[in-house]
Amino acid sequence: MSKHVAVLMGGWSSEREVSLRSGKACADALERKGYRVTRIDVKRDIATVLDQLKPDVALVMLHGRPGEDGTIQGVLETIGIPYTHSGVLSSSLAMQKDLAKTVMATAGVPVAEGVTLSRLKIAKAHPMKPPYVIKPVADGSSVGVFIVTEDHAHPPQELFRDDWAHGDQLLVEKYIAGKELTCAVIKGEASEVIEIESSLKFYDYEAKYSIGGSKHVLPAPILPFVYQEVRRLTLAAHMALGCRGVSRADFRYDDRIEGTDGLICLEVNTQPGMTETSLVPELAAYAGVTFDELVQWMVEDASLGR
Repeated sequence: MSKHVAVLMGGWSSEREVSLRSGKACADALERKGYRVTRIDVKRDIATVLDQLKPDVALVMLHGRPGEDGTIQGVLETIGIPYTHSGVLSSSLAMQKDLAKTVMATAGVPVAEGVTLSRLKIAKAHPMKPPYVIKPVADGSSVGVFIVTEDHAHPPQELFRDDWAHGDQLLVEKYIAGKELTCAVIKGEASEVIEIESSLKFYDYEAKYSIGGSKHVLPAPILPFVYQEVRRLTLAAHMALGCRGVSRADFRYDDRIEGTDGLICLEVNTQPGMTETSLVPELAAYAGVTFDELVQWMVEDASLGR
């Protein structure tokens, strides 16, 4: 009898659309592999829905809250449904960027200089010498991010808005120039490294991280010892945060700095995108693992108490 997999997607975070695309791609892959699949657009009644459905496994394809912050993992642990990706604590920890940085730094993973402040305090005066980055402490990387350069006389005034939706505590980090690199942990090992070449310049407040206008270079054209250090740090960050299943670490690398000192880990994603064109499937494919095989491995790797 084939395993019954509930694919959890959608939800109510700002990353809902990407989640629906990831979920559809994974559900299609599982059907091709012969699994019985139920696609669930996650709403507030998810505990009741899952309790009635009683699937064998939950494939978590939710980006942002409630899928990436430990909340859905807690629901699944309570009901007793084995699930994919990281557990309650590591999901919650990785999502809380300021705490994650503290844990990673303790494990020897270099992180950007930064400070956590209230948004109104940041809005009043430059919290550090520009250039710097402002990002929500616990939102997906694509939303609520501002890059403030030397040209800006004051911080972004959007922070004063009454309808600001990204939390009152924000992380301010020194802007790291250089290459954008990403590396994943798949099947317990660090993948190869991709350089993301973006044609977008982050020089104004409105410029948000965008998938459009970027090119993936694999393997990343960087010095071999730097390349291996990215892989080592990716695995170190994954283990320090207690991640399970697949995770993806994002780096900046300033190659004007000698050795590997220009390498900074920005964050670890415990629920990376899984559309057919996303970074993790691309890294898996380069290692000879097809998209369908990758999704199947995630489901077979699922457990409780992660």
